[in-house]
Amino acid sequence: EVQLVESGGGSVQPGGSLRLSCTASGFTFTDSTMGWYRQAPGNECEYVSSISLSMLLRPYYGDSVKGRFTISRDNAKKTVYLQMNSLKPEDTAVYYCAAMMFQPPGGSWCSGSWGQGTQVTVSS
Repeated sequence: EVQLVESGGGSVQPGGSLRLSCTASGFTFTDSTMGWYRQAPGNECEYVSSISLSMLLRPYYGDSVKGRFTISRDNAKKTVYLQMNSLKPEDTAVYYCAAMMFQPPGGSWCSGSWGQGTQVTVSS
């Protein structure tokens, strides 16, 4: 059974930083591209970033986070990270980790079926 434990969220002021972590179990971590999605109240699930296994492929970043967020992974720890800098109020959302070798559980990467997500709130 796939389990993804997200952590690192919190409340910060605009311009602040947070580092999200996601530790995976239940599948072979090194087989999967890993990603982050987010969902704010009333909004659709948004694709934030992803990182493949291949060093030849650049990570993906959504336009709204490009230049501010950095994704990385530690295969030995089965963990993927999302470093978020220069945070804006519009970054406020629940952030979900995704094991993208699978189909999204419940039809959405933001369903919370694998992990509860981690809340990020950016407010002054």
